[in-house]
Amino acid sequence: MPPFFRHPASLEHDTGHGHPERADRIRAIEAKLASRKWLGWEPREAPVASEEQLLRVHPAEHVARVRDMSARAEPFDLDTPTSPASYEAALRAAGGACALAEALLGGGERTGFSALRPPGHHAEWARAMGFCLFANVAVAARHALRSLGAERVLVVDWDVHHGNGTNAIFHASRDVLFVSIHQFPFWPGSGALDDVGEGDGEGYSINLPVPGGTGEAAFLSLIEHIVMPVGRQYRPDLILISAGYDAHRNDPLGGLALQTSSFAGLSNRMRALGEQVGAPVGAVLEGGYDLSALADSVAETMAALDRGPPQPEVARHPLADEAADVLGRYWDL
Repeated sequence: MPPFFRHPASLEHDTGHGHPERADRIRAIEAKLASRKWLGWEPREAPVASEEQLLRVHPAEHVARVRDMSARAEPFDLDTPTSPASYEAALRAAGGACALAEALLGGGERTGFSALRPPGHHAEWARAMGFCLFANVAVAARHALRSLGAERVLVVDWDVHHGNGTNAIFHASRDVLFVSIHQFPFWPGSGALDDVGEGDGEGYSINLPVPGGTGEAAFLSLIEHIVMPVGRQYRPDLILISAGYDAHRNDPLGGLALQTSSFAGLSNRMRALGEQVGAPVGAVLEGGYDLSALADSVAETMAALDRGPPQPEVARHPLADEAADVLGRYWDL
């Protein structure tokens, strides 16, 4: 039974009136899943991340700053407020991602989901930003590498915003292959196609920017014709998805045109890649701010990761050809 990590602490992280990253996001997701009997998945309580897990990604000063600013309900910036309950919520969000990695690499599960807040992919090594306090997926990836026997981790980020934090943390590393499909130009301004990493990590950052208005055909083509071939060559031991849903056409913060069913198509292909390379696949919640679209899309993701049918081949999109021209220096595309 696939695990679904959650915790009521996610509801206590108070971002203030009118903030899009709010507790109602979790309520909407869980109400949808409860109405569908959790799709046969097992809700599990997310633990807090340990100091050791956090310090593999963040300096001690950053961890202390998140704790202290939360205690004072002091914002990091206009987008990234805190409340007295924010520190525990952030510990649970990072801890849920780590528990997901443990279930996938040590618990015999083939797929799972960690649906907690605050999100994490904008948090950098020593900076909270963009609604994010700790880099949840990065913490889980390092936990997999240092404690769970993984040698290579693939992170695929399909949030409408570039996962600048995750990208920066692993920019010079090849034990994590980071892939992001995101709207560009758009906030936070990073993630150009020619950003391929640096040093030993050159070629292991794959940024796939798409213009505003891009829809399903381009996303599926980039997954099928870029991400999957690279993944087969990389052969990760674990695949983690930074699962943002603000690329949905109804999302108030994004400018892309995915439909709810698009996330089933994306997830099916990630499941297929996992089967091809023998790696389990886990998703960690990032953005998504239209409550109905968010809840429905999470359910579609979970159903497709668990037992979705094979997907038809999609045509090669011009954006995939453009990406192959750059990334073909590093991968057979």
